[in-house]
Amino acid sequence: MTGTPHADPAAVARVRAALSAAGLPDTVRTFDAAVPTAAAAATVLGCEVGAIANSLVFEHDGAPLLILASGAARVDTRLVSRALGGKVRRAEPGFVLEHTGQRVGGVAPVGHPEPLRTLLDVHLAEHPVLWAGAGDHLSMLSIAYADLARVTGAEELAVR
Repeated sequence: MTGTPHADPAAVARVRAALSAAGLPDTVRTFDAAVPTAAAAATVLGCEVGAIANSLVFEHDGAPLLILASGAARVDTRLVSRALGGKVRRAEPGFVLEHTGQRVGGVAPVGHPEPLRTLLDVHLAEHPVLWAGAGDHLSMLSIAYADLARVTGAEELAVR
């Protein structure tokens, strides 16, 4: 992330509404400093980097694909491309904002204008509590793996 941390109360409100609609508690926490990377978030939260569920947007044959990946490793786009068929590549920031309503560095797994096809990194199941972006650069939410899978409708896949 470059520049000033981006607060977006409307995006965070949409995330809170999505959690509520799914019958989940509001676990959103907002911080004074930005948490745009897994390492930064883990430091602030006092958790392992692997417990951070990065919400990464890719293009799969031109359509948005959200991959919820452990902060402990990079997504292997060749592996994901083989599993899904077609071409998977990292999306540009404008594409991410268009399809999620949220800026890169603060994308949440929920709260988007339309549901996105979502993949959930099976390695995240190793952690009882996960942390994910909550719509802006200052906010995170906590959630259990099973709840994350349910609320996003994600397909579970080894993405690394």
